[in-house]
Amino acid sequence: MQIDKMNGKVLLANGKIVDPVGEKIFDADILIENGMIVRLEKGITPKNDMEIVNLNGQMVSPGFVDLHVHFREPGFEDKETIASGCRAALAGGFTKVCCMPNTDPPIDTQESVRFIYRKAEGQIVDVYPIAAITKNRKGEELTEMVELSSAGAVGFSDDGDPLVNAQIMRYALEYSKIVDKPIINHAEDPALKADGYMNEGIVSTQLGIPGNPSIAEEIMIYRDLTLARFTNSRLHIPHVSTKVAVALIRQAKADGVRVTAEATPHHFSLTDEYMRSFDANGKVSPPLRSEADRLALIEGIKDGTIDAIATDHAPHQYDTKETSLDLASYGMIGLESAFGLSMTNLVHAGHISFMDLIKLLTIKPARAMNLPLPGIKVGEEANLTIVDPDEWWVFSRKDIYSRSQNTPFIGRELTGRVKSVFAKSCYVRLQD
Repeated sequence: MQIDKMNGKVLLANGKIVDPVGEKIFDADILIENGMIVRLEKGITPKNDMEIVNLNGQMVSPGFVDLHVHFREPGFEDKETIASGCRAALAGGFTKVCCMPNTDPPIDTQESVRFIYRKAEGQIVDVYPIAAITKNRKGEELTEMVELSSAGAVGFSDDGDPLVNAQIMRYALEYSKIVDKPIINHAEDPALKADGYMNEGIVSTQLGIPGNPSIAEEIMIYRDLTLARFTNSRLHIPHVSTKVAVALIRQAKADGVRVTAEATPHHFSLTDEYMRSFDANGKVSPPLRSEADRLALIEGIKDGTIDAIATDHAPHQYDTKETSLDLASYGMIGLESAFGLSMTNLVHAGHISFMDLIKLLTIKPARAMNLPLPGIKVGEEANLTIVDPDEWWVFSRKDIYSRSQNTPFIGRELTGRVKSVFAKSCYVRLQD
């Protein structure tokens, strides 16, 4: 990764602009001055006072947005820091991310929200904190949601742990209407999950591994959708993974429930068949599901039931993954591989268009979290991700910038690659 600070005028020449708002792709040069787009047209004449970057026909998208990452700071800096997480985000083409509050201490006070913003100062990536729903994430007492919002929290979640108490969930949804911020609940019934740590099904039975049934997710989603309907509040459902869950969300949207939902690349790229390898890098929460679930998730992406692709980037130390499945930590990193997996398994597989994918990575997640809408037009800050949608490559350890390397995708052949990023007057060269 090479980062060059570019003051003054920069000409990004010979690019193909991807406009997800206008749903069009067109040839144009981009003239940037002091970080702002001042001209956007074909055939801008290079001048001596310009730094020239020849894009050679690569696609220029608004910077990607990930509304679900775990940057671990404060408390677990051995796994990830905000600085290292931002480098991982850049490697994946993400210029805006929302970080979850399962830190130590959790993000449940105004000061902890401000801490995230202070630590992110000077980074090329914008980091938006999601605050806890309940104090200490214990599921017992609501946080001061209005104060957290005023400090800069963009949503509320106890992610990593489900909010089991339905009455507290109701109160959370009602209070969230004051600040118009979404509630994000980890959709899993702990009693139904019990000691299961992979999807309950044929594979878990054959392997003799305790299973986590799909109904553990679906019952919690049904409850939360019902509460969101009752309170007329905003609900965001993270890492959807089952066929029935997709159907529930689809119906709720048709009924006018104010719900958005996300899917991860690992859930639409892998199934529980992967667990036959006994590789703990495939141990995630919710677990990798069946092929029928994977295909239903893709259908949900195609028809708009799923609003965004989010990585659920979850770094862990080496020794917590290089152990037996029952003892291993849940989660995998996902920022650096997200675009390649999405291009390979969604676009090149014929399920959605390239434009649809860009929407899922830019304007749709931004709308779900009320973030500034990414765009490419004169008068706006240059916040750009440059990609080659057709480049074949093999994801390897050298492509990882996270402090952790817990991913099952090392060695995976992918088609579609992030080449560079331009944001905050910095040109970040990832691939020449």
